[in-house]
Amino acid sequence: MNARRRNSAASWLAGTVLILLSHMPVTVSAATGDVADAVTKIGGMEGNSLFLWREPQFKSEIQLAQLLGADASEPKGQLKPVLSWETGEGKSYLIPALEVPGFIVLLNGFDRLILNDSEKDGKKVYSTNFSTIWDHLHRQNWNFDQDSFKVNQFGHPYEGATMYGLARSSGLNFWQSLVYSNVGSFLWEMAGETSRPSINDQITTGNAGSLLGEALFRMAGLVLEDAGPNPPLGHKLAAAVISPSTAFNRIAFGDRFKEVYPNHQPATLWRCMVGASANVHSHNLSPLVRPSSRDGNAIAEFAMSYGLPGKPGYTYNRPLDYFDFQISTRARTHNLVESLTIRGLLKGTDYHVGDDYRGIWGLYGSYDYISPYLFRVSTTALSLGTTGQYWAAPGIAVQGTVMGGVGFGATGVETDVAEERGYHFGATPQVLLALSVLFGDKTILDVTSRGYYVSALGPDRSKGSEFVFSGDAALTVRIYGHHAIGLHYSESIRDTNYVNIPEKYRSEGTVSLVYTFLSDINLGAVEWRDASQR
Repeated sequence: MNARRRNSAASWLAGTVLILLSHMPVTVSAATGDVADAVTKIGGMEGNSLFLWREPQFKSEIQLAQLLGADASEPKGQLKPVLSWETGEGKSYLIPALEVPGFIVLLNGFDRLILNDSEKDGKKVYSTNFSTIWDHLHRQNWNFDQDSFKVNQFGHPYEGATMYGLARSSGLNFWQSLVYSNVGSFLWEMAGETSRPSINDQITTGNAGSLLGEALFRMAGLVLEDAGPNPPLGHKLAAAVISPSTAFNRIAFGDRFKEVYPNHQPATLWRCMVGASANVHSHNLSPLVRPSSRDGNAIAEFAMSYGLPGKPGYTYNRPLDYFDFQISTRARTHNLVESLTIRGLLKGTDYHVGDDYRGIWGLYGSYDYISPYLFRVSTTALSLGTTGQYWAAPGIAVQGTVMGGVGFGATGVETDVAEERGYHFGATPQVLLALSVLFGDKTILDVTSRGYYVSALGPDRSKGSEFVFSGDAALTVRIYGHHAIGLHYSESIRDTNYVNIPEKYRSEGTVSLVYTFLSDINLGAVEWRDASQR
């Protein structure tokens, strides 16, 4: 992909494309999932249909009721919603199979007409035609591309999340929607651009995009679910901002996909933070990065833990019934999103040790995008791990996650420098340790550390490797109600060892002061014990 496209406007672009898609003159007699159930005659029709109100032959309310398998005498507006998340009735494989290619076509058109369709290797990047598509399909000449880090590692996953959301909100489960996101990524590589298809784009779009898409889908569902059976406009708008593709299907298909996904009331804690940060030390930063790293920055962050272990009756039967989501932004136009991290339990179960510990363990999926001044690192990984809570003393709870696994990653310096190219790809073993100590309902102490070992696998063919460390510590004190203040410290370390560049050690530290709004005045502590055990 061209480095100039879809950076900070990724969310707006996806929403715009989906709105355009909703106004396309779609007439599908059986675009409701099971084509075999669509019957073409009026009398005695069974099954479900999409946008039949647009067809003149179905103007009769009685005919429409017959088509939907309802009693013709039933008053208008009393037809039951089709989709049932519990039974799977009413889900559709066909609808997202039409929406995903439609999204790709509109996205390609947007890139051609609105963005600067510059040339690459003598061709305009987005000016695809049957000849370029056939050439990609026939040759399968894949490579690792050199586009912008933000486009490859953030823009692509967001596009994948949009395609994933189209399938997920059509009633499909996580694994089925994962397939749609990956197929959509393949279609883009074949038909969305004239440049060679990209291996790294295929991995990040379909897989990282699915993890991001599921987290957004769940959070949008919580917003609607918390508002009751008839969510007010504000909740609907908030859910649409979180997951535009879910909102699109709810609007486009009316009652068909209006049923909110059952979250099963997970234990959650979310935090909204605004404040300012400043660099407190740096070592061996490049001359291009050093001056701007010393500037203070306004910051905004959001973090959510979903499905915290220990809540009685809550189970972990579905992918991402537990996940942790964090995003932080900085007031820097060239690098607005500083970090976006997601980790979630894909397959696992709960367990307990004694009366004071509850946990979950199993296979986790993760998507990390971390881009401070010092370096950039992003991975899509599978890990084994565990998450739990331990009541260490009366009123003191310790929550934590330990994970170790391997993924596909990219890492490099923040800006291009003379002695090395922008970033490297490679297989990436990685570990994570996250710990939160909750002191009653007043104070949270958070410590998180991430380590990545990135081997050289990219187009530069260089031999070598590098180690990246990202650590954070935060102290949050609740002042009144849901309001708190926090002091955060972040440390970043990058140690490179490549044949084509000198071995180099870089480090940087930043401190932040933030106001925090907490969703839970109990700070997310989960209580499962009887009063006599506390």
